[in-house]
Amino acid sequence: MLDITVEDFRILIGERFSIEFQRTLKIPDDGKIYPLPPGLGVFPVYRVADYLNRVPDHWKKPNSFFIPMYQREALWLGFNGRYWKPNAVKIGVGQINAVSGEAWDEYLQDNPQDYLVCPNQPWLDGINVGEGFIRQFVAVPLGLGDTIEAQVTGVEEFGGIQILVYEPKLGKFPDQPPPISDNYDDIILESTSMTPAVDSEMGLGAGGKMKQKIYPDEYGIDTWDLENYGSISVYIVNSEKYQEITGLEPPPTPIDVQTYTQYGLPWFSLYDEEKGDLPASARLAEVKTIGKREAERGVKLDTDDLSVDVSEFNIKNIDLF
Repeated sequence: MLDITVEDFRILIGERFSIEFQRTLKIPDDGKIYPLPPGLGVFPVYRVADYLNRVPDHWKKPNSFFIPMYQREALWLGFNGRYWKPNAVKIGVGQINAVSGEAWDEYLQDNPQDYLVCPNQPWLDGINVGEGFIRQFVAVPLGLGDTIEAQVTGVEEFGGIQILVYEPKLGKFPDQPPPISDNYDDIILESTSMTPAVDSEMGLGAGGKMKQKIYPDEYGIDTWDLENYGSISVYIVNSEKYQEITGLEPPPTPIDVQTYTQYGLPWFSLYDEEKGDLPASARLAEVKTIGKREAERGVKLDTDDLSVDVSEFNIKNIDLF
């Protein structure tokens, strides 16, 4: 099993891989396709083991963490790895695989591929709906049936985020970096009206549609050592529960997408035309967005789902390859 530690709100799994949870703009759920929204700083991450007297019993298992979010706030997962020795990474939302839509397990599948390889995959903003697109991860309270978990399984039992990180088999890659500088820099896109959730514990629902590929494994599934991995669970709580557990003030609410765009601040596009893309998950493609779920219940359209125009002059190209 890989060692797991926390440093500067980044969870380190093993010697080279780390993951962070970036606050971001919630893109409108309006049928349009949006570029990558910016990072607005990392969510604070806390070990459950440090707050055992203040957290629910079902959180009390090894390598469990929690983060605070506001209802309808969005996040993306930022991955940091080393090009000379990559990792295979599985992401679950409510124990539903975010790539394949299948039930969560501790194995890797390649038909279809149900995992990421980091690098080159620098981040994941949502569930795989294919053709170069994802639907954004957006926090919703448990109990309303809006989570991806509820729509795929019919129940809301787990919530949160599950992550597995696998090492490559011995001899597949060098044990030390080559005798040149490591040019794979951490990717953190910084930028200079959410409401508190009714339920204190939350899961992730499907938001607006965004341009983002999930790359095929160029090394092959036999590269990865299924006996050598690290596993974590990350629970999501609203601001009130966060303050109750930690005694700290919750993070401020981020600006909304209309305000961000009004000031002409940048969005981002990843230059990766030469990279392939995994096929759509039929299960995930059928998941209804939060906006559609709320419309079915007669909930009034939220202002953060009003369409915005993103000027091509405000889109910054990033080339990682």
